[in-house]
Amino acid sequence: MPDPLDLLHLRTLVTIADTGGFRRAADALHLSQPTVSQHIRMLERRLKCVLVEKNGRTSRFTPEGERLVVEARRLLAAQDQVLARFSEAPRPQINIGSTEHAADGLLPDLLGVLRTTYPEAGLHFRIDRSTALTDAVIKGVLDLVIVLGGNTAEPVGTEVGVLDLKWFAAQNWQLPSAPGPISLVAFAEPCGLRRRAVRALGERGYEVSVTAESGNLDGLLAAAKAGLGVALLPCLSAAPRDLAPIGGLPEVGAIDVRLVTRRGLEDHIENIAVQAITAHYRAISSRGLRGVA
Repeated sequence: MPDPLDLLHLRTLVTIADTGGFRRAADALHLSQPTVSQHIRMLERRLKCVLVEKNGRTSRFTPEGERLVVEARRLLAAQDQVLARFSEAPRPQINIGSTEHAADGLLPDLLGVLRTTYPEAGLHFRIDRSTALTDAVIKGVLDLVIVLGGNTAEPVGTEVGVLDLKWFAAQNWQLPSAPGPISLVAFAEPCGLRRRAVRALGERGYEVSVTAESGNLDGLLAAAKAGLGVALLPCLSAAPRDLAPIGGLPEVGAIDVRLVTRRGLEDHIENIAVQAITAHYRAISSRGLRGVA
């Protein structure tokens, strides 16, 4: 591989062409005239041709020198573009996390507000369990997360909404009589929703058996649709496809939706997120919709 051309020497060559001489180029580059001359000689040795020749007291470019000036301008322009791109301030990024229950309905509203307010920011998303999201925001990996309450002894973050909790199972699932055994489909531990379901069924007199568990909502719904048991789910709009609401089981109340932000997050971002999420749940409540998120 041939030795590369020195970009500093090429810039000296172009400056000579732009200013009209060695002395003026030296002044423009804040170099001595002998240094400017040395740069040209080194280019000539490298390319094995004469680039500039004396003409009395003046100098002029040879045809090879004129060709090199054209090529040098291209190389220097490319270098300047690269340096400009890397010297730009990095694009700000907002890292958002959400549970699956909030992703379908809430995220579009929140993202629309953030994109409008911060058009220059990149938005990065993560869908996960409430416990994993809360841990990530505490560690500073995520900027703000939307989680379900009830997974910690002390509530974290700001309450931004409430979801009713309802029982659902496959269309042909038969509710057993209490006392007696009952099959439960639930999220894998740790899960506050699972603990509430087990406690409520136990207080009704059922012997609870978790017959299927999943780390995500899709797996839980698939198990319930397969008739493996009853599931306790947060509600927003319509029941999940192929599942039916189950009456005759204890009322479990509601679960709060919370916004948790990392320590040090700008107040204006947190305030905008709180307003957008609160408005989302308020709008749903005003329409009187009930179902599963």
